[in-house]
Amino acid sequence: MIGEGTRVLLIGEGREYYVRAGKGTLSTDLGTLDLGLLVGAAPGDTVATHIGKTFSVRTPRAVDHFAHASRSGAPMLPKDIGTVVAYTGMSRNDDVLDAGTGSGIAAIYFGGIARSVRTCEVRAEFARQAAKNIEDAQLGNVEVVAGDVLDASGVYDIVHLDMQIGEAHIVHAHSLLRPGGFLACYTPFIEQMMQAMDAASRLFADVHTYEMQEREMTRSARGTRPATRVGHSGYITIARR
Repeated sequence: MIGEGTRVLLIGEGREYYVRAGKGTLSTDLGTLDLGLLVGAAPGDTVATHIGKTFSVRTPRAVDHFAHASRSGAPMLPKDIGTVVAYTGMSRNDDVLDAGTGSGIAAIYFGGIARSVRTCEVRAEFARQAAKNIEDAQLGNVEVVAGDVLDASGVYDIVHLDMQIGEAHIVHAHSLLRPGGFLACYTPFIEQMMQAMDAASRLFADVHTYEMQEREMTRSARGTRPATRVGHSGYITIARR
């Protein structure tokens, strides 16, 4: 059942709204909806506007938070986050340290998979926004720390860095990882990727880097072809201790 203040997706007639159940109204060209109707509803239920237009109720997943949550910068794309998950084998047995929280999108994805996630963000205002997004995702296993990852302590199965990475970050990540654990670095530029690779290669025995590319396919009456927008986003370096 959906509680007061819970984030909800409303789907209907080609429209999608990311709202909070409870007080207030949603005004659309399909009429006005009383958001109080969502309290006590269940996913799959329908609610109607004052002119009888209906919306289906849906519980947001990580991909929906990526699409709709408030952003403090450009988050990693789902395909890049998925590559980190796939090549580290992230599972419900893992403790994850994430750095460069930004809007908290990667932490939200990781929180739906891992046992625990601690995410560090040096910019206090970004950390506050990320904490709100993570609260909206109802993830009690994700902790936001407003601070430098170089001050982080503990032992982790995976360390993920999405930030300006220096050799000190690689060295510190190595010291925090359990034997057999993984470091994953997202870097948008080749020069940063090379720095991460070189620093990791001095400490980790197994280091691989992947270019992140994706091509969406489009169909029309004329035929089928790849979308014309650029599919490259950056590079993921995976290193195993």
